[in-house]
Amino acid sequence: MEIHELVIEMKLLERRLTLYEEKYGVLSEDFYTALTAGKLDDYDAYDETRADFSRWKGIFETWRRRKEAYRKQLQERELSKVLRFQPAY
Repeated sequence: MEIHELVIEMKLLERRLTLYEEKYGVLSEDFYTALTAGKLDDYDAYDETRADFSRWKGIFETWRRRKEAYRKQLQERELSKVLRFQPAY
């Protein structure tokens, strides 16, 4: 995946993450940390939160993988070589 495609996909994922952050009132990183530490097990009893948490976790993990791929590509290449711009006419 090209670096500009990674940026577009990360922004789309961030929009989806924002919906969960607004619904539950915490940032995705804090949610993910609590979930993976087993601190949200009480919510497994509720179908809606269990489904939401599963989707939220998956979206966040995908976002993190895309972010890592972006960082890796950026380290391997010079920013001026990947910067996209439209000439002014």
